[in-house]
Amino acid sequence: MAGIEDVAKLAGVSTATVSRALSGKDHVSAKARAAVEAAAAELGYVVSHSAYTLATGRNRNIGVVMPQVDRWFFSTILEAAEKELISQGYDLTLYNLRGGENHRTQVFQEFLMRGRVDAVLAVAIQPTQDEILALDRLGKPIVGIGGIIPGARTIEMDDFAAGKLATEHLISLGHTRIANISGEVFTNWEFNQPGLRRAGYLDALKSAGLESKKAWQLMGDYTIQSGYKLAKQLLGDPRNAPTALFCNSDEMAIGAILAAKDLGLRVPQDVSMIGIDDHDLAEFFGITTITQTVSDQATFAVKTILELLSDPELGSHVNVDENTVWPSELIVRSSTARVNS
Repeated sequence: MAGIEDVAKLAGVSTATVSRALSGKDHVSAKARAAVEAAAAELGYVVSHSAYTLATGRNRNIGVVMPQVDRWFFSTILEAAEKELISQGYDLTLYNLRGGENHRTQVFQEFLMRGRVDAVLAVAIQPTQDEILALDRLGKPIVGIGGIIPGARTIEMDDFAAGKLATEHLISLGHTRIANISGEVFTNWEFNQPGLRRAGYLDALKSAGLESKKAWQLMGDYTIQSGYKLAKQLLGDPRNAPTALFCNSDEMAIGAILAAKDLGLRVPQDVSMIGIDDHDLAEFFGITTITQTVSDQATFAVKTILELLSDPELGSHVNVDENTVWPSELIVRSSTARVNS
């Protein structure tokens, strides 16, 4: 089996250069790096993980913490993050917090404190200040997706603005009877995303001088099933049915479209629908939506983490307040139209 000395000899460089080049460190010329990579490939040389860890103190492994994985948002984040990490030669360790508060405490106070991960990507999870300080002392940066985490770098969509824009689009089409299927405030989702999107909806109605009926404000669980169930009750009421429906997610909008169809209603001629996300199925169902390019958020977060890990001055700013407001935009498709007079 080839060793590091064999790679160095074939590439015409020192063993130290081989080590730096294959560990992804800077201070190696492009020519030397290419020579080392070519020699390693020819000889079938693979860097020993234990040797790399011993030499650098790093594991090339990122911990990803999220409340669950069986929803579109989280699975999309996970897939994009893994793709980017693998392309950069990093492993990923997933911590799914569906086990409850004790499980969450164990992950943050025990597993992430061990030397297994170099950094943490937190998705819809808000670590405490003590947890961030503990990671900081160990030199482990944390980047969050989904909301502001004091003392950490974060990426957030402006959920209030998204809810307001979605509602304003319906108002611009002449709708005055607009309902909202929001989301339940899950105990393991630690940012008030459903509340912010509903607040944007209510603010848009208020600015337009429109009524906000309690009967038109329902809470689902971001699934197609809940959107279907709730929309069927809303749209099936002959005395109180809205002409437009803003769903806090595209999946609930899909359910609402199916419910309208079962009731003999046409979308958008009889009722308009708008969602948020730009889900993979949104275009197929013709859903007008507010996009937040979830995959791009994950890729950006991973690149931020890897840039931090390659920063020789990281020790002076492991975790700091730095928030990126992720851009979102209205995508108009065939599920919304002017209200019938």
